[in-house]
Amino acid sequence: MAGVFVLGLAAGGWLYWKLNDNITSVDINNALGDNRPAKPVTTPSAGATEPLPSEAMNILVLGSDSRSGEENQRLGGGNSTGARSDTAMVFHIDAVGRTAKVVSIPRDTLVTRPSCPLPDGGETEERYGVMFNTAYALGGPVCAVKTVESMTGVRMDHYLEIDFAGFAGLVDAVGGVTVTIDEDINDEKSHLQLDAGTHTLDGEQALGLARTRYGLDGGSDLARIELQQQLVKALLTQISATSLLTNPAELYNVADAVTDSLTTDTGLDSLTELVGFGQSLRALSADATDTVTMPVVPAPSDPNRVVADEPEAGELWESLR
Repeated sequence: MAGVFVLGLAAGGWLYWKLNDNITSVDINNALGDNRPAKPVTTPSAGATEPLPSEAMNILVLGSDSRSGEENQRLGGGNSTGARSDTAMVFHIDAVGRTAKVVSIPRDTLVTRPSCPLPDGGETEERYGVMFNTAYALGGPVCAVKTVESMTGVRMDHYLEIDFAGFAGLVDAVGGVTVTIDEDINDEKSHLQLDAGTHTLDGEQALGLARTRYGLDGGSDLARIELQQQLVKALLTQISATSLLTNPAELYNVADAVTDSLTTDTGLDSLTELVGFGQSLRALSADATDTVTMPVVPAPSDPNRVVADEPEAGELWESLR
């Protein structure tokens, strides 16, 4: 029995090390320093001299189209190097983890991309009127975070990035997701064919739905964002229906599917931190999650691009501070 116990500990330790070692992390706080928006604070209570730090949290979540690895190449349909952030969402979670607002940023938004530090010690140049997703393509997670903070004035507390294989693996690990679509989809580029109606999708189908654009009426990125937001809620619904956060075996299956495809900031770069973060959100449901898109209008310089619609966009970001 003692031998079995020791072997069990060794196996558990190896599994923890394996999953922990899978996670890629970026020290965004150190790279950006103090030149960032202030952390949110609460209104001071009666008798208090200063406002207290808020426990609300803002997380930048990016979906990367990295082609690294055989599975990403298969799912992405290409073998090019590099990656883009074709999906960008800011998750604002309240202080007790019971409600959330998810704000999508269209990848075609023209923004001012600030000067960003590079790993080799250099810096990128500030550029005006460039597509939002060029920040990640040029300067990786650090530049993506700095660009979002610059355009919104909202401090990002954490960063999460998942690639094609990780997203598909996550959906499969939770047993698929159920969505309802209003029109037939036939998109060769995202390898997706679906009739209008309600479907339970596996990981590869869900990835195709998250990526589809040309199979939609008008081929709009904004229409694609609506499907991505529906997938977010479907995932929350499916996770709530399982014992994911209380069943170690199920949790391991999800962690094994996701960690190898995950990049985080250093505040979430261990299995312990990720599990603790997930468990802190166990009360969050799809019904308590509001999904919106940053208000935009066609760009005067290019009808195929958009710009923030002010003052509505500024008011939305203000609500997250």
